[in-house]
Amino acid sequence: MKIQRIQLAMLRVPLKTPFKTALRTVTAVEDVVVIVTTDTGHVGYGEAPPTAVITGDTHGSIIEAIGKVIGPRLIGQEVADLNRLTGLIQGAMENNFSAKAALEIAVYDLWGQLYGAPLYKLLGGGDPVVTTDITISVDYIDKMVADSVAAVERGFAALKIKVGKDMGVDIERVKAIHAAVEGRALLRLDANQGWTAKQAVKAMHALEDAGVHLELLEQPVKAKDIEGLKYVTDRVDTPVMADESVFGPAEVIDLIRRRAADIINIKLMKTGGISNAIRIADIAGMHGIECMIGCMLETSISVAAAVHVAVAKANVITKVDLDGPSLCAFNPVDGGVIFNESEITVTDAPGLGIREIRGLEPIA
Repeated sequence: MKIQRIQLAMLRVPLKTPFKTALRTVTAVEDVVVIVTTDTGHVGYGEAPPTAVITGDTHGSIIEAIGKVIGPRLIGQEVADLNRLTGLIQGAMENNFSAKAALEIAVYDLWGQLYGAPLYKLLGGGDPVVTTDITISVDYIDKMVADSVAAVERGFAALKIKVGKDMGVDIERVKAIHAAVEGRALLRLDANQGWTAKQAVKAMHALEDAGVHLELLEQPVKAKDIEGLKYVTDRVDTPVMADESVFGPAEVIDLIRRRAADIINIKLMKTGGISNAIRIADIAGMHGIECMIGCMLETSISVAAAVHVAVAKANVITKVDLDGPSLCAFNPVDGGVIFNESEITVTDAPGLGIREIRGLEPIA
């Protein structure tokens, strides 16, 4: 099975409600989809969202990177030679992680199809059912409380609360949500780089002293402020998770050496795809560090790939934040992973199992 053609398309899916963080507000998923076809007629799919404020990727950079730089290297290559393919993708250019991730996802999809097995089984196997949290966007307190209660009533047992815009209001937001859902859901706090290290410590001490139990605090400080991250980790009882501070394996090793965080958030769009995500999980596992697997604003194409990784590496990836498809107004994908509110189930279809994607707009 050889790669014969690589095509690109746009996929636009409105969100049920606007997605608001300390960094941005988004009303629809608008992602680049990569379609890789082989000489045997098999098709592999990948996806890349533009997340300029986090990864630096835009629609234009993703399209140019895949179409002009990375993609041409893969034409004529054997799908069975997976290590060579991922090496070509990762070595084609610096950064451009989301573009690399989209191609890697499509290649791994084809690799699974080549051997007639779902991807998670080829990566090591596992229980093909995982449970995700759901994001509560930063908003007025009453709105966030209402959204949290509604999510619990829909069956979500873990809520990821977005804060980071105003520390004083943030504390009140979290207290109100905790009071509304106490005992019914775990609370995960995501500051999205919105606080300074001292603000984060002050906020967490206020919450901890008020009896608010949080499962974790995610990325309270700026991505490059590793000393600030360590400052917070050393001074609060709540486990601290690194997200934007960690993209690849080298950063994970540095973070572990410096003991700057308790948990690592893996996202395929940060790691450049599945190969580095697996490396990060293995490194973390060697050092007894837990991981979460998360996503950007993605549909069930690339999120499906993350689910396969989560299943295969469940001994290390103990927390799942793959609610992208749940935030979408509809699922444009037929086949593949089944997303049913908080429960995500992987089928035994080969590769990612995607049969069709509705609404694709070809990119010339």
